[in-house]
Amino acid sequence: MNRPVSKNLLDNLRQPLMQHLPFSQMDAAHVDEFISQCKEGYFAPEELIIGPAHGPVKQLYCIRQGSVTGTRGIAEANGGAIEMETGDLFPVSALIGQRSVTATYRANTDTFCLVAPAAAVNALAQKSTAFAEFLNTRALAFLEQSRKLIQQAYASQAFAEQSLEMQLGQINRKTPFTVPVGTPIREALQIMHDRKIGSMLVVDDEGDLNGILTRSDVIGKIVLRNVDLDMPIERVMNRPVHALTVHNTAHDAALFMTRHNIRHVPVLDDGRLVNIISERDLFSNQRLSMRSVAGAIQSAPDENSLQVCAADIRRFARTLLGQGIRARQLTELISQLNDLLTNRLIHLVAQRHGVDLLRCSWIALGSEGRGEQTIATDQDNALVFVSDKPDEDRPAWLAFAKDVNEALNRCGYPLCKGNIMASNPNCCLSRDEWLRRFSRWIDQGSPEGLLSASIFFDFRHLAGNEDVLTGLRTFVRERAAQTPRFIKLLADNALRVRVPLNWRGAVDTKPVDGKDAIDLKMQGTALVVDTARIYALARGLDAISTRERLHKVGEVLGATQQETEGWITAFEHLQMMRLTLQMDDRGLAGNPNLADFKAMNYVDRRVLRISLRAINGLQQRLELDFPR
Repeated sequence: MNRPVSKNLLDNLRQPLMQHLPFSQMDAAHVDEFISQCKEGYFAPEELIIGPAHGPVKQLYCIRQGSVTGTRGIAEANGGAIEMETGDLFPVSALIGQRSVTATYRANTDTFCLVAPAAAVNALAQKSTAFAEFLNTRALAFLEQSRKLIQQAYASQAFAEQSLEMQLGQINRKTPFTVPVGTPIREALQIMHDRKIGSMLVVDDEGDLNGILTRSDVIGKIVLRNVDLDMPIERVMNRPVHALTVHNTAHDAALFMTRHNIRHVPVLDDGRLVNIISERDLFSNQRLSMRSVAGAIQSAPDENSLQVCAADIRRFARTLLGQGIRARQLTELISQLNDLLTNRLIHLVAQRHGVDLLRCSWIALGSEGRGEQTIATDQDNALVFVSDKPDEDRPAWLAFAKDVNEALNRCGYPLCKGNIMASNPNCCLSRDEWLRRFSRWIDQGSPEGLLSASIFFDFRHLAGNEDVLTGLRTFVRERAAQTPRFIKLLADNALRVRVPLNWRGAVDTKPVDGKDAIDLKMQGTALVVDTARIYALARGLDAISTRERLHKVGEVLGATQQETEGWITAFEHLQMMRLTLQMDDRGLAGNPNLADFKAMNYVDRRVLRISLRAINGLQQRLELDFPR
C-alpha cells in the first residue's frame, strides 16, 4: 500500500532520517526533497516487497520503521541472508544498474518504507554529492563513518595534529643538509651547531646518500675516542643509512625508528634525497610518542619503571585512536611496544637468575606472535632452550620463566587462563622436544593438538637467540602441508563455531547480564584468524599475520580483489571494535571482548553485519574446500 507523504509526516521524518547515512551527511534541503518525492509504503510481516520476478527496479526503498530481510541470489553469495533495519536503503545496486534484484526482500514485522521513484533518486544524486557517493560506495561509507565516530570519541584525548597515515611525501619538506664524504669532522660539527640540526647526511661525489652522523654519535664515536677532528667524516659516519621513501607513511617511520633505534630517517624519491624526518616531526605536539615510550622501555632500570611504561603504552594507544589510526596500524604499534617491554623485562629477570639468553629463544604465540595484540590480550608465550639433558636443565628455565610471567602480569599483561606460558613445563622445552611435540600434534591430530595448533603455530621469536629456532618453522610448515588429515581436522574444528547470523541475516546475540551480547573475538576475529591459518598451513604459506595470510590465501584461491579486501576489512573493523571496547572497559561479565549489541550506534551495528557476512563467505569457502 503506497500513499503520498503528508506535510506533517515530512516535518516529523526529517530529524530521525538525518540520524542515518547518507542523510546525516546531506543538506537538510536535499533531505526534504528526498522525503517529498517519496510515497509511504506499508508491508505486513512476511509480505513480499520486491523480488526477481518484478523486473528492472524502478524505485528505492528507505526503511522508516520495522525491518526487512533479503534472501537467495546475491544475498546468499555474499554470506547468507541480509537483514536491514531503520534507515537502510535497498535495493541500491539493482536500481543503479537498472536491472532486476537477485535477492527476495520480505518484511519481518509491520514495516513502513519511504518509496522513492528512480527518476527522483537520479535527480537528487545530481544535486547532492553525499547522496551520490553513498549510492556508489555505501559499504565503504559505513566503514568510514564508523572510523570517524571512533576518532571523534577519542579526539579530545589526542595530542598529535598529524595523522600517522600521512605519507612522508606529504609532510612539509625541509632541505636536508649534506656534506661530501671527504669533509673534515670539525667542519661538519660546526654546520650542525650553527644550523641547530641533529644530524648530518653524507653524500658521495654523485650526490648519492652514503652515510649519516648524528648528535648522539658525537660522544661515543668522536669525543671518547679522542678522534682527530680534521679526519674526514666518512671515518665516523654510520653506514648503511636506514632510509624510507615518499610513499611510506608516518606510521612506517615510527616503527622504523623504533626497530633501528634511530631518531632521523632520510626520505627518498626515486632514489633521490628529498627530506629528512625526525621523531619530533612525527609527534611534535605529543607528550607521548612512539620514540619516547620506546626509549623509556629500553632504558628502564627495573620492573617498577616498566609498569609505568606499560600504562604509557595504553595511553599512547588512546592518543592514536584520536588521530583516526586504523586497526592494523594500531595493533602493530601496540605489539611492537609490548615486544620491547617484554624483551627488556626478560633481560632484567635473566640478569637476576644468571640465565644465558644465547641458549634460549623466548617465543610469542597467538595474537602476539601474529603482531595483532589488543589492549586486553593475556599472555601466550613459550620457551625453547638448548640442552643435551633437558630434564636436568628444565627446573632452572622454569624458575626463570615463572618470574618473567609473573612480572608481565604485574605490568598489566594477565596470566593465560589456559596456562599457555613459558612457566608451564609443557611450554618450556628444548628444540628437539619441540620438534617431537609438533610432529605428534600434526601426525596424531588429537584434541590437544588441535587446540595447541591454533596458538603455537603462530610462534615468533621475541627475545634471546633466534638461531635456536633454526629450521623449526620450516619443519612445521612443510609437515602440516604434507598431512591433509591434520588440515581437515583443523577445518572441522574451526567450523564448529559459526558466524552469529540467523536465517534472516540478523546478528544472533545471546543474553548476558540482561544484555544482548556478542563476543567480538570468539564469534568474529577468531573465525578469520583460524580460517587464514588453516589455509596458510594447507598451502605451506610462510606469512604469520592474518592480513598477510588473507592476501596470499586470496591469491592461491583465485578470489577477486574485492572479496579478499572484504575479508581483511571485516577482520580489521572487528579488531577496532574490540580495541575501543577494551579501552573504555565496556566488556560484559568481565569479558573484554563481549559487547552489548543494542548499545552500539546505528553505524557500528550496520558495519558489524556487513563484516559478519564477509566472514561468513570466508567460512563457506573453507567448508567447500574441506567438507565435513
